[in-house]
Amino acid sequence: MLEPLGVDEATFAVYHALLSHPDSTPEQIAALVNSPLTGVIELMDRLRDLELLVPTWTNPEGEHAVHPRVGLTGLAERRRAELNKMLGELKEAEATAEVVAEQYNELLTSRSSGDVEVLQGRANASRRIEELGLKATESFWGLLPAHVDDTILPLERSPDLPLLERGLKMRTVYLQSMTTSKQAHDYAAMIHRLGGEVRATPTLPMRLLIFDQEIAIMPMDPENPTAGAVIHRTPAVVSVALALFDAYWARATEMFDPDERDDDSPLTPHEAEVLRLLAGGAKDEQVARLLGISLRTARRITANLSERLDAASRFELGVAAAKRGWV
Repeated sequence: MLEPLGVDEATFAVYHALLSHPDSTPEQIAALVNSPLTGVIELMDRLRDLELLVPTWTNPEGEHAVHPRVGLTGLAERRRAELNKMLGELKEAEATAEVVAEQYNELLTSRSSGDVEVLQGRANASRRIEELGLKATESFWGLLPAHVDDTILPLERSPDLPLLERGLKMRTVYLQSMTTSKQAHDYAAMIHRLGGEVRATPTLPMRLLIFDQEIAIMPMDPENPTAGAVIHRTPAVVSVALALFDAYWARATEMFDPDERDDDSPLTPHEAEVLRLLAGGAKDEQVARLLGISLRTARRITANLSERLDAASRFELGVAAAKRGWV
């Protein structure tokens, strides 16, 4: 009960014995608490440090245990002051950590201009992409021209797994040649079973990653994967990237049967909330305001849901969503 104050069970036993038998010697206290004398002497030193055992005013050579209301209350106040100081230091440390994180981002970004980040080197690019993945909330599209001899990480170490676990919609296009590798095929099959959509095509122009249909990531040099990456947020560039992805996605072939997915591509939190609001009669402007997103994003989510459920109107979208139990 008193451990937060620094008074454990053994220390309290000695303190209680001193309160109950104020004129006892250390030897007598040791007998009362059934502990070795050396241990009792150490615990009495601990009580002195906690200011629960203090010199007696009338007898400078004597000591007495402080009344619990005075001693423990004072100890609690000192402990509270220590914790408040630690909280203040923690807040300062958090602020410093944020500054360091921003400085680190600046180091990763060798050049920046408006909505463009240029990341030198594969390591810097990978770290920044991982950070953007942690912030993604809706979707992750990818054109991945990996080859048979490229390293395939185990799923438990893959950056794709956390995205799927958070409910992001994932669409990935691989090269057909890569699927001849059993390891690569098994990896793609696992992504598919966890809800990701996987297709393959004979050729791909370059590596392209798109987060939330708002951030496009392209290689600095498509011929040199170690050169780094360029991150675009400019709407015009992102639109071109989306059009490129859509073109290759449309002509790619499904690698697996859609019915084999474990969870039938679950809704993201944003999609579920958009459906709920639409079912309640909310307009796009209201959806955007209530979710704190742009009108363009709200309309895009609605369009994606309509495409996914093959709905030509808001009414058909509501009916199809209700049949699946999504609203």
